[in-house]
Amino acid sequence: MIPDPAAPAEPGLFLSFEGGDGAGKTTQQAHLAAWLTESFGREVVRTREPGGTELGRTLRQLVLHGDDVDARTEALLYATDRAHHVASLVRPALGRGAVVITDRYLDSSLAYQAGGRELGLAELRDLQMWAVGGLLPRMTFLLDLDPALLPQRLTGSPDRLERAGAEFHRRTRDAFLALAAAEPQRWRVLDASLPIEELAARIRAEVAPLLAPSGGVPA
Repeated sequence: MIPDPAAPAEPGLFLSFEGGDGAGKTTQQAHLAAWLTESFGREVVRTREPGGTELGRTLRQLVLHGDDVDARTEALLYATDRAHHVASLVRPALGRGAVVITDRYLDSSLAYQAGGRELGLAELRDLQMWAVGGLLPRMTFLLDLDPALLPQRLTGSPDRLERAGAEFHRRTRDAFLALAAAEPQRWRVLDASLPIEELAARIRAEVAPLLAPSGGVPA
């Protein structure tokens, strides 16, 4: 059973950005955070997975830049980071009423490990949902971009996922789109090739109804 993201247990607002590397998630996260702070006076916590905590930064180095590991080990390392991230950062921030915006969440594991690495989706979803205690974002933005366009957007040395090859990234994109189709109430699929400001405006239009005039989140 898929938990209802429209009924959050915490008073804050949890949002996530998903998509391939180079799709513009970090840029749009920054635009949205600035708008929420300036227009609503909300506390905004920007974070990412892996790497949103000190432990996460260590695990990020291991899974993205360390020795190659098998697909199951990779999935477990991501789940470890995610469990700690939610317990130590995400839930406390939501509990005090903050808006938490994460660059990647458990959907990345479902797309990259179940889609790209071809692990079992049901087993992987059960693992990730157990790790986060069932916590899902209120809204997830998929910045969708043809994988063929991703390399020209990347900077620096590619990590293990970025080096995985065209077919891997095609399967990952297909998996993201399938996840979005399965939960249309939570996902918003946006064309990542749009100009930055136009894309930011579309994201703001989706988030605005989630914010009550008082600054709280509607039940």
